[in-house]
Amino acid sequence: MELNILWFWIIAVMFIGYFVLDGFDFGVGMSLPFLGKDDTDRRVLINSIGPVWDLNETWVIVAGASLFAAFPEWYATMFSGFYLALLVILLALIVRGVSFEYRHQRPESEWKKWFDGMIVVGSAIPALLWGVAFANVVQGVQLDAGHNYTGTFFDLLNPYALLGGVTTLLLFFTHGVVFVSLKTDGDIRLRARKLATKAGLVTIVVAASFLLWTVLAFGSLFTALFAAAAAVALIGSFLLNLRGSEGWAFTLMAATIGLAVLTLFASLFPDVMPASNDAANSLTIDNASSTPYTLQVMTWTAVIAAPVIFLYQGWTYWVLRKRVSRSSIEAAAL
Repeated sequence: MELNILWFWIIAVMFIGYFVLDGFDFGVGMSLPFLGKDDTDRRVLINSIGPVWDLNETWVIVAGASLFAAFPEWYATMFSGFYLALLVILLALIVRGVSFEYRHQRPESEWKKWFDGMIVVGSAIPALLWGVAFANVVQGVQLDAGHNYTGTFFDLLNPYALLGGVTTLLLFFTHGVVFVSLKTDGDIRLRARKLATKAGLVTIVVAASFLLWTVLAFGSLFTALFAAAAAVALIGSFLLNLRGSEGWAFTLMAATIGLAVLTLFASLFPDVMPASNDAANSLTIDNASSTPYTLQVMTWTAVIAAPVIFLYQGWTYWVLRKRVSRSSIEAAAL
């Protein structure tokens, strides 16, 4: 396999890591109005991701840096053309991170309510806009001969892209609620399981519609296989949640998100950014990649660093595997 093709799929894996890990962070943040009956409940929810949310968020930095190094033309076109959407995502991530740190700095309920609202908004906006962005990349955008985006921000808000955004929003929300049922105990755990059932039904319908549209409009055999596997995993997660098998339900939700990302990347291949106005202006794996020497250096760096990163993150989750409960929060407050 040529290195530029290898790095296309490595970047896909990096975005899978980001969407799976920060995806449930987004879902937990969006669940505050639904599962947080009082401040203790909301603290349980926030503490379930408190030790890991910033670690999960670093995956987007790694994915973006790898995209810049391996495919600088793709990076330049996407980040300049989608700059407003990506700026909004960045601001939302900043607001969410600040809110996690500041909500407990004062005891007043209005203070906490304000930052809780920002956590919800700072989680929902990226969950929606990441889907919009990737759907536009798959569908193709208007590019000139120099690979510059010539459309407007509102051109990105087309029906297919908006459906993609709603799909990621619902996937992340359901993923997060399933994580809450896995990570908490007591009444909030039971309520999270019920909410995951309700959200799962809507998610199945919306995600199936988006995946079917993707396969019919932009797909290949591999696209269809990945989409079918994603659908099976999503339905399996829903059924396992009904049975109370929280660990397996969460695992299959993670698999659903991973397979959905592979569906989008398989739809792109061998392009990285199709031009909807003229195929000759499209960015491909060949004309958007770095030099072979650059890719060789990156490959050896990844071979050395990746196992260390995976082991460290796995160890972190193992150490922090204990469930969070209201009693533990109340005891810590004494």
